[in-house]
Amino acid sequence: MNTGSSNFLHRLLDTPAPSGFETPAARIWRREAEGLTAHVSVDVSGNSMAGLNPGSAPHLMLAGHIDEIGLMIIHVDEQGFLYFKTIGGWDVQVLVGQRVVIASRRGPVPGVIGKKAIHLIKTEDREKVSKCSDLWIDIGASTREEALERIRIGDPAVLEGATRTLPGNRLVSRSIDNRIGAYIVLETIRRLHADPPTAAVTAVATVQEEIGWMGGGALPSASALHPSVALVVDVTHATDHPGVEEKETGQCRLGAGAVITRGSAVNPEVFEFLVETAESEKIAFTVAAAPRDTGTDADPIHLAHHGIATGLVSVPNRYMHSPNEMVSLDDVEAVIRLLAAFAHRLDGSPDFIPR
Repeated sequence: MNTGSSNFLHRLLDTPAPSGFETPAARIWRREAEGLTAHVSVDVSGNSMAGLNPGSAPHLMLAGHIDEIGLMIIHVDEQGFLYFKTIGGWDVQVLVGQRVVIASRRGPVPGVIGKKAIHLIKTEDREKVSKCSDLWIDIGASTREEALERIRIGDPAVLEGATRTLPGNRLVSRSIDNRIGAYIVLETIRRLHADPPTAAVTAVATVQEEIGWMGGGALPSASALHPSVALVVDVTHATDHPGVEEKETGQCRLGAGAVITRGSAVNPEVFEFLVETAESEKIAFTVAAAPRDTGTDADPIHLAHHGIATGLVSVPNRYMHSPNEMVSLDDVEAVIRLLAAFAHRLDGSPDFIPR
């Protein structure tokens, strides 16, 4: 990874932008895209797009969601303590004692998540799981009025913590799910800009995937673009750490390359095309099974318009939906290579109708 791409990735990961409030990260993404193509836009949902070879055929959509999980302020009490609900799926236990940054209209507001000290908890309650209602955010305010001078009801928050690199070419961040996917689709455009395919390619940084029970931003963007084929880039659970039973989850390890999903929302012809591409280009990969929904943007995209041939490529991710998610940059590179090679192999009028 060159210095420019690395700096872009760190800026993207460190920018607070939970579901429904993706604009700050989306601006960074579009600013980077403008250095690669003149065809950069944003739609009313907040999805950002960067295209190459517009008007050419076939048309490939690359989708990676740019939102992250977070918190939302729902109440301020008379002592100035803030109460919140989660944006997206949290294990509430990891929130206890964390530092947060609230994105207010006047700028970032720091705070800490408080909980009654263990000394003050009854013995019989110490083993109980914490709930959001047991926690609050302390921003150093003494009254409700003082707190409301700094924040508003409905302000979003994320856990504080900068991206870190670890030995083994590993990256740690709170927002890898799935800002790494938004990064990958734009880095693929960077590769294709230097070595253009004949096909049209549009990278999309989609919004609201973490709360997208009705399709999030992926549904309107795919419906508007109406691509010939779409590849969704997300993360998937790495299984190479203690406590995971691979007989139940399948095997997915950091450093093993791209993960190509089979089943559910994935078009079988696109799946085979991805596998053939990886094998031809000698790109490391493993196969994951999705017997029902995938839990990704592939679910709404494959049903958009009159149906879109969709594939799903993922990056193995340890500790998903925690303050310190972890991926291997070798796997990130494998996914970028696979997407770029897939784009180059698209020509003519590919037939992805299962027969």
